[in-house]
Formats: sequence, C-alpha cells, structure tokens
Amino acid sequence: MLDYGEKYRGRSVLITGGMGFIGSNLARRLVEIGQVEVILVDAILPDQGGNLFNINGIEDRLRLHICHLGDVQAIRHLVAGVDYIFNLAGSTSHIDSMNDPHRDLELNCAAQLTLLEACRHFNPRAKIVFTSTRQVYGKPVYLPVDERHRIAPPDINGIHELAAEYYHLLYHRIYGLRAVVLRLTNVYGPRQMIHHNRQSFIAWFIRQAIDGGVIELFGEGRQRRDLNYVEDVVEALLLAGASEEAEGEIFNLGSDNPVSLAKLAAELIDLAGAGTIRSVPFPPERQMIDIGNFYASYRKIEEMLDWRPHTPLRVGLARTIDYYRTYREHYWYGNQGSISRSEATAPGDRD
Repeated sequence: MLDYGEKYRGRSVLITGGMGFIGSNLARRLVEIGQVEVILVDAILPDQGGNLFNINGIEDRLRLHICHLGDVQAIRHLVAGVDYIFNLAGSTSHIDSMNDPHRDLELNCAAQLTLLEACRHFNPRAKIVFTSTRQVYGKPVYLPVDERHRIAPPDINGIHELAAEYYHLLYHRIYGLRAVVLRLTNVYGPRQMIHHNRQSFIAWFIRQAIDGGVIELFGEGRQRRDLNYVEDVVEALLLAGASEEAEGEIFNLGSDNPVSLAKLAAELIDLAGAGTIRSVPFPPERQMIDIGNFYASYRKIEEMLDWRPHTPLRVGLARTIDYYRTYREHYWYGNQGSISRSEATAPGDRD
C-alpha cells in the first residue's frame, strides 16, 4: 500500500461534512499523521449526522467552520489555497429523499455545484475526493457489482448522488479539476449517527442490540450485503487523494465476505449479549426502493491503489459496540452538542 503520509504532511486539507461519521474519522486520521492543516466544514443540520462530540479531544488541532456547502461566498473563501478537499457533505437517507426530493436536490446537487464552481474559479489545482454510494447501481444484474455494471438508481437519493458524481467527472474532463469518485457500501463504526433508522440499517441494528431491543428484519433478513469498517474507508479516501493515477476514476469499495442481514443481526446480539430478532413485512415505502442482495467488487481500487479491507466484521462490530457503550449519552438522542462563537472559526477569519 502507498505510504501516503508524506503526501499530506505540510499540506492543508478541507473536509466537507467534517463533523459527520466518516468526515470526523478522516479528520482524526489526518491529525494522527501530523503536520496537516485540517479544516472542517459542516452545517450541523438536524438528523444529518454532524455531531460536535465527534471531534472530542482534537478540537485544538483543527479548524471548524459552521457553514452550509451552498453558501457561495463562504465556500469560495474556504476552498482558496487548500491542497486537498474530501467532499463528504450531503444527505444519505433514501427514505427522506423520496419524502422531500427538493431538499435532497439542494443538499446533494446544488451544493455540490457550488463547491465545484468555487474550485474552478478560485482553486483549480486542489485534489477533490468525492464520496458517492453503491445505490447508483440499483438492483444488481450480476454479483459482485463492478464499475462496469449498468446504472439504475432506485430512488431520488441515488439519482442525485449519480448527478453529483457526473458533475465532478465533468469538471475534471472539461476544466481539469483533479477529481476522483469513491462509491461506498454500508460503512459502519464509531461516530455514526444512531438515533433514528432513516439512514443506516447497521447503526440502527447496533443500537437495538445494545439496548436489548428488537431488530426487525424485512423479508426474514435474507438480503446479503457487504460492510466496510470506517477505518478501512478512511484509508481508501487517503489513498485516492494521494494518487495522481486515480484522478478522473470511479472506484467501488466492498468486502470479500457479504453477510445476510439475519446473520448480521445474530452476530450483533451475540456480541452485545442482548436483543432479539423479529421478522416483519416490508413497509411499502421501503420495499419499493429495496435492491435485494448487493455486494461490490473492489478489484479496481485494489489493482490501482493497493487498497483492500482489513478489519474482520466481528472485530469492527465489537469496537463499535464498545464505543457506543462508552459514549452513549452523546449519540442516543440526537445530541449534537453546542458551540460558542469563540470555539468555531468564521469563514472570514480563516486567514
């Protein structure tokens, strides 16, 4: 695997959605690397995952801007001069996108164009890593799904994520922006939003197991999915950012060991020592957008960037359960914390 540390030392890194699940774990890894100027941008919108506790213990080693990605003037200022942009901001709820498609359009398309236009005019040499979703493929025609698989998003969120991918690749092709796209699949781990079930089924399963509650399985939980532990995903992001060869490419992440939702639930109950399983009928609004079995091929990113997942599922789940048991109060009820003006840096103060 590429020793990417030297690529980031002495450089500045902007993370959009930096207070969220993956963004905050990425920030922590960059702080560990050392000598990296880490800048987080997050609007801390309700129910979108931004949580001030996610940067607990590293607050003094980064800068945080409470700012919406669609704020044109602020984003223009923030992108100017940075070396790397990890573009993780956006809504990931498939259900919410169907209930409020215009809001999803604003968060996942319009805001992305604001960022790309800012880069085009004020920092065209920044490296941009954009995170998309396996949802763009829709219901698989074959398994595992590789990057040549046909595209057929089953919901509004998938369509908007695909549009955002194409924006990044178009700006790469036409304007020379150094963009790369990663399609993520069922990421889990510490600092994930866990107080409702509209985004990640894994996080909700984990909560139910810890609480000794009921894990409800639609269709008896026969669907098989691949899961990636967040630390492995962070490694993929940093490798993609460090590689010139990756520019203009799309990469799947994935796992060699897809698991049925029923087996996943049983594993969680065993690890947590609590919880039960119940099979329930598919809610109509979820069945309409369900993709059935899905697991991706990560061979392309393995061949080009030497990335592969390293964390066994049981190990990753155990670490995640331990984390939430330790810091439960900060995640169970949508606690996003509070911040004073003195703790956040306003966009105009960056210099």
